[in-house]
Amino acid sequence: MMDKHETRPPLPPFTQASAMEKVRLAEDGWNSRDPARVAKAYTVDSQWRNRSAFPVGREQIEQFLTDKWQREREYRLIKELWAFEANRIAVRFAYEWHDAEGHWFRSYGNENWEFDNQGLMRKRFASINDLPIEESERKFHWPQGRRPDDHPGLSELGL
Repeated sequence: MMDKHETRPPLPPFTQASAMEKVRLAEDGWNSRDPARVAKAYTVDSQWRNRSAFPVGREQIEQFLTDKWQREREYRLIKELWAFEANRIAVRFAYEWHDAEGHWFRSYGNENWEFDNQGLMRKRFASINDLPIEESERKFHWPQGRRPDDHPGLSELGL
């Protein structure tokens, strides 16, 4: 259960700088591939739409992410701010991964986020498409975990 004083800065209303920081913090969390850590960024009753899955609450989000990262191996993600206003942020993203058979994919998508006053995400709507790629077409080559600060973002990579 969430402590009523739990906060997740930066807090809304967002500025350009704080929205960009929020996006990078989300990217860092997802690149950790730690479902419990990531789930703490959401309200206890957070509502998601992720492809055809509709998890609600931290417990379901944590299970969803556990299952996701068992399927999507060597997952590496880049998020980029698209737009923001008040307590909402829109991002575009791409991530690379391979399945159990070693087939590589680049998944592209957009997310719409809504935050509560404590900076926890209460709504997340994601639309995602998967593109099969050859391993030689990969663009995300950093060691597993946080993307290095000097690694190009989506725009710099032409994605």
